[in-house]
Amino acid sequence: MSEVHPREILICTIAKLLDGVRHVAVGASSPLPAAGAMLLRALKQQAGEKGPRISILGSVEHNFFTNGSAELFDCAGQGRIDAFFLGGGQIDGRGNVNLVGTGDYPQTQVRWPGSFGSAYLYYVVPRVILFREEHTPRALVEKVDFISTPGVSDDGVYRSGGPIALLTGKALFRFDKTRPGFDLQSVHPGNNLADIKAATGFQFAHDSNPEQTALPDPLTLALLRGRVYDEVAETYPDFAAQMRREIERPLCHAS
Repeated sequence: MSEVHPREILICTIAKLLDGVRHVAVGASSPLPAAGAMLLRALKQQAGEKGPRISILGSVEHNFFTNGSAELFDCAGQGRIDAFFLGGGQIDGRGNVNLVGTGDYPQTQVRWPGSFGSAYLYYVVPRVILFREEHTPRALVEKVDFISTPGVSDDGVYRSGGPIALLTGKALFRFDKTRPGFDLQSVHPGNNLADIKAATGFQFAHDSNPEQTALPDPLTLALLRGRVYDEVAETYPDFAAQMRREIERPLCHAS
């Protein structure tokens, strides 16, 4: 029986969410999404299949773009990026994301880096995975203070992209654009439905007894800790080193 770190559950969940994509783009400072994409590629190649193309902004080895984010936007607009990750200081129950700050704009009490290209990518990338490791009422709110980019658009607005899921350090939600809103799909080990409700500022649909997020099998875990951490170290050396240290203090088990 192998020990599993909670972040490794997130990485393996990301790999599953990306299954079937041809090209996934990962923004800067996103080691967990990058590791999940690399794990999917490694699993596919191990099975004799072609893995997804991975573009990581800020990477030398894993970046196909030569003109930075401008080329990323062009590629996304042409329909050549299938998946992207988007986080935010606040995310609400309609999939709206706030990357600007808290309080009444423009007199925001707390200022964040800004929306950058999130509004554009949210509209054109078909499979956007919202990712926020922190799962608290501060981060997952009833209504964002500022809409950097909306989760859904009005009727008549052409939009090929949008959210498919929200992954946090406590749970995995699927996004139902017909309601619109989130459905709780699974709860990570060490948490329960009551924990998720208490930590979430918005309402969400759920079963009375939600599933537990699946743990990786030993072969997947070995691949992650070997090849994937080696690959991700090129872009995120501190993250790879930290994970290798922290797996000595695990909290979960994979059978």
